[in-house]
Amino acid sequence: MIDKRLFQLPEIKPLFKMLAGLTILQAFMILLQAKFLAEALVISWQRHNLNSIVQPTIFFIIAFLCRHFLTWVKDALLDKYATKTTEDIRGQLLDKIYTTGPQMIAKNGSGNIVTNALDGMDEINNYLNLILSKFMNMMIIPWIILVFVFFKNVTSGIVLILVFPIIILFMIILGYAAQDKADSQYAKYVVLSNHFLDALRGLTTLKMLGLSKEYAHNIYTVSEQYRKKTLSTLRIAILSTFALDWFTTLSIAILAVFLGLALIKGTIPLYPAMVTLILAPEYFLPLRNFANDYHATLNGKNAFTATMKILAMPTTKQRQLLPEFTWNQDSQLIIKNLSFQYEAKQQPNDLQNINLQIQGYKRIGIVGQSGAGKSTLLDVLSGFLIPQEGNIQVDGHNLPHLAQDGWQQQFTYLPQKPYLFSDTIANNIRFYVPDASNQDVQHAVEQADLTQFIKSLPAGLETKVGQGGRGISGGQAQRIMLARAFLAKERHILIFDEPTAHLDIETEYSLKQTMLPLFENHLVIFATHRLHWLEQMDYVIVLDQGQIVEQGPVQQIIQKTSGPFYELSAHMRGEQ
Repeated sequence: MIDKRLFQLPEIKPLFKMLAGLTILQAFMILLQAKFLAEALVISWQRHNLNSIVQPTIFFIIAFLCRHFLTWVKDALLDKYATKTTEDIRGQLLDKIYTTGPQMIAKNGSGNIVTNALDGMDEINNYLNLILSKFMNMMIIPWIILVFVFFKNVTSGIVLILVFPIIILFMIILGYAAQDKADSQYAKYVVLSNHFLDALRGLTTLKMLGLSKEYAHNIYTVSEQYRKKTLSTLRIAILSTFALDWFTTLSIAILAVFLGLALIKGTIPLYPAMVTLILAPEYFLPLRNFANDYHATLNGKNAFTATMKILAMPTTKQRQLLPEFTWNQDSQLIIKNLSFQYEAKQQPNDLQNINLQIQGYKRIGIVGQSGAGKSTLLDVLSGFLIPQEGNIQVDGHNLPHLAQDGWQQQFTYLPQKPYLFSDTIANNIRFYVPDASNQDVQHAVEQADLTQFIKSLPAGLETKVGQGGRGISGGQAQRIMLARAFLAKERHILIFDEPTAHLDIETEYSLKQTMLPLFENHLVIFATHRLHWLEQMDYVIVLDQGQIVEQGPVQQIIQKTSGPFYELSAHMRGEQ
């Protein structure tokens, strides 16, 4: 129930001290509340003067109000701490995503990351609010009450102390069952998140291929599994709550029987018996509250554990080994025996024994069937993925990986599906050069052939796009990405990951004419499955199942009448 990493959170120890002090005061308020209530009841039973009830009644009301004021103070402190801590954790998670990048996404799934960063933070907030208060109440209040009851009546104290471990044991047994169910439920929730996010991303492609209904059935199946897991967890939660309430009620009834028999025999006065009976429900209340909220905080605990696991992932180190440099005609990148593996189990797009030598402003085309490892190789070359093995050298500097600030400040990345931030078109173009002038942005717009499109917009370059903004077609989004590249004049490496894969032939041809001038004085690394792009390349790399099976100058490779490239091109033309 309590994740040990909870005690490693910043400022948690001072908070625990404050909560402990307030809880001790709260426990004494409960004792005073019971004392004065018992006095008022005994006075009424003994038919004393009505005025004699006023004083204990007033003291009872004061103790009651003080008790709930202390509860309010604790809740306010916890809410403030939980909100601040949750925001700090969210910031750390976003920083970790930024610094670790695709390697984390590949391992945890984008749906899982999004779920943790959004819904998971609310669950963690709720977890911190509930668990700290309930835990402190359960650890302090029952024992102060027990000591007081022992002073009033030893037999009652023995009954309470014997019953307590039995209830704890029962709660632990049901708690393990609930934990297993909740873990299974949370795992299904992660699967559902990943499926749903992947479906949203590929909805256009699924519709085009006529697979949207089939995939909708897949999501329905996963959501049904999640629903069943949720109901199964709720059954355990309701059963354990009912059983705990039944046991505590039975324990109070047993205590009442002992007190009643003692009163009949005259071995105990009315006042201590009354105080003990009033305190019995208060003795079990922290335990009952903890058990009831146990199920409400399980998702929060799972979210907290999952987030802490992500934060514990190793951050890419040695990012400053490459000093600031500018890629030029004489620059050289040498890669020897590089390997990258996503998971322990080998996958087709894992890279194996990659050897490359790239120099100057060369245009390199990377081709291969889907799943051959083209995107993985680009991610390694971009520094988004860290290889497990291999030697890398840039301009004579030996590097363990390409996640170097100096290297990454030299390239512009154009993916299959361009991402537009929720901002103006102008600020989206300024992505690599945030302080670019309006004149420079306008020039980049002209170079990317966006002028007519921008003029057609009422707000022009100040038009909001991205989430909550104006919709943009795939072709126009790619042109905005090209404008980014035209504006980033100091970056001399272009990395393209099939930028025209989702465009129709006419849009692709138009975009190609705009893109070609950008290739001048740049190292171009262009992954594609459309072979007509090779006409603009100097060198070609053929990938198959994560290995370079053929490479060389384009004219030399395409003239061959056999070999991996010939077989690949024949396959793409539909030939046997």
